[in-house]
Amino acid sequence: MAAYDITLEVSNEAADWFKEEVGIPEGSGIRIKAKIYASSPINQGFGIAVDSEVPSKPIVKFEAPNGILFFIEDNDSWFFDGYGLKVELDKDLNEPKYIYLKDGKVVE
Repeated sequence: MAAYDITLEVSNEAADWFKEEVGIPEGSGIRIKAKIYASSPINQGFGIAVDSEVPSKPIVKFEAPNGILFFIEDNDSWFFDGYGLKVELDKDLNEPKYIYLKDGKVVE
Protein backbone atom coordinates (compact mmCIF):
# COMPACT_ATOMS: atom_id res chain seq x y z
CA MET A 1 0.00 0.00 0.00
CA ALA A 2 1.34 3.43 -0.93
CA ALA A 3 1.82 6.16 1.64
CA TYR A 4 -0.67 9.01 1.36
CA ASP A 5 -0.69 12.46 2.87
CA ILE A 6 -4.24 12.37 4.24
CA THR A 7 -5.53 13.17 7.71
CA LEU A 8 -8.99 12.62 9.15
CA GLU A 9 -10.52 14.00 12.33
CA VAL A 10 -14.14 13.90 13.52
CA SER A 11 -15.50 16.02 16.37
CA ASN A 12 -17.35 14.28 19.20
CA GLU A 13 -20.55 16.13 18.26
CA ALA A 14 -20.35 14.98 14.63
CA ALA A 15 -19.58 11.39 15.69
CA ASP A 16 -22.63 11.43 17.98
CA TRP A 17 -24.77 12.76 15.11
CA PHE A 18 -23.70 9.82 12.91
CA LYS A 19 -24.42 7.38 15.73
CA GLU A 20 -27.96 8.75 16.16
CA GLU A 21 -28.86 9.45 12.51
CA VAL A 22 -27.17 6.72 10.47
CA GLY A 23 -27.76 3.00 10.75
CA ILE A 24 -24.37 1.44 11.41
CA PRO A 25 -24.44 -2.38 11.41
CA GLU A 26 -22.09 -4.31 13.68
CA GLY A 27 -18.56 -4.32 12.26
CA SER A 28 -19.27 -1.39 9.95
CA GLY A 29 -18.07 2.18 10.12
CA ILE A 30 -18.63 5.40 8.25
CA ARG A 31 -16.84 5.48 4.93
CA ILE A 32 -16.08 8.96 3.62
CA LYS A 33 -15.66 8.88 -0.15
CA ALA A 34 -15.55 10.95 -3.31
CA LYS A 35 -18.84 11.66 -5.05
CA ILE A 36 -19.25 12.79 -8.65
CA TYR A 37 -21.65 15.61 -9.59
CA ALA A 38 -20.94 17.47 -6.37
CA SER A 39 -18.61 20.29 -5.46
CA SER A 40 -15.78 20.90 -3.05
CA PRO A 41 -13.09 23.53 -2.65
CA ILE A 42 -10.43 20.99 -3.66
CA ASN A 43 -11.98 19.41 -6.76
CA GLN A 44 -14.75 20.94 -8.87
CA GLY A 45 -17.25 18.32 -9.95
CA PHE A 46 -16.52 16.08 -6.95
CA GLY A 47 -17.57 16.28 -3.32
CA ILE A 48 -18.07 13.97 -0.36
CA ALA A 49 -20.51 11.16 0.23
CA VAL A 50 -20.76 8.86 3.23
CA ASP A 51 -21.85 5.23 3.53
CA SER A 52 -22.12 2.81 6.39
CA GLU A 53 -19.99 -0.18 5.43
CA VAL A 54 -17.29 -2.59 6.52
CA PRO A 55 -13.76 -1.30 5.83
CA SER A 56 -11.95 -3.14 3.02
CA LYS A 57 -8.68 -1.30 2.30
CA PRO A 58 -8.73 1.80 4.50
CA ILE A 59 -5.81 4.18 4.13
CA VAL A 60 -6.94 6.52 6.91
CA LYS A 61 -8.95 5.65 10.02
CA PHE A 62 -10.30 7.67 12.91
CA GLU A 63 -12.04 6.04 15.86
CA ALA A 64 -14.31 8.43 17.74
CA PRO A 65 -14.70 8.22 21.52
CA ASN A 66 -18.22 6.83 21.00
CA GLY A 67 -16.70 3.83 19.19
CA ILE A 68 -17.61 4.72 15.60
CA LEU A 69 -14.88 4.11 13.04
CA PHE A 70 -14.57 6.69 10.25
CA PHE A 71 -12.38 5.80 7.30
CA ILE A 72 -11.28 6.57 3.74
CA GLU A 73 -10.64 3.68 1.36
CA ASP A 74 -7.63 3.29 -0.91
CA ASN A 75 -9.64 3.81 -4.10
CA ASP A 76 -10.59 7.34 -2.95
CA SER A 77 -6.99 8.40 -2.29
CA TRP A 78 -6.88 10.42 -5.54
CA PHE A 79 -9.47 12.83 -4.13
CA PHE A 80 -8.07 13.28 -0.62
CA ASP A 81 -4.28 12.95 -1.14
CA GLY A 82 -2.47 16.02 0.16
CA TYR A 83 -5.45 17.20 2.23
CA GLY A 84 -6.78 16.83 5.70
CA LEU A 85 -10.47 16.47 6.40
CA LYS A 86 -12.13 17.60 9.59
CA VAL A 87 -15.77 16.69 10.18
CA GLU A 88 -17.70 18.90 12.57
CA LEU A 89 -21.38 19.31 13.37
CA ASP A 90 -23.12 22.38 11.96
CA LYS A 91 -25.35 23.08 14.94
CA ASP A 92 -27.65 25.45 13.00
CA LEU A 93 -28.38 22.87 10.29
CA ASN A 94 -27.92 19.82 12.55
CA GLU A 95 -25.79 18.04 9.96
CA PRO A 96 -22.11 17.29 9.34
CA LYS A 97 -19.87 20.01 7.97
CA TYR A 98 -16.74 19.00 6.05
CA ILE A 99 -13.67 21.19 6.38
CA TYR A 100 -10.74 20.61 4.03
CA LEU A 101 -7.24 21.44 5.22
CA LYS A 102 -4.01 21.94 3.30
CA ASP A 103 -0.83 22.29 5.37
CA GLY A 104 -3.02 22.88 8.44
CA LYS A 105 -4.96 25.75 6.87
CA VAL A 106 -8.63 25.74 5.86
CA VAL A 107 -9.23 25.51 2.11
CA GLU A 108 -12.21 27.56 0.98
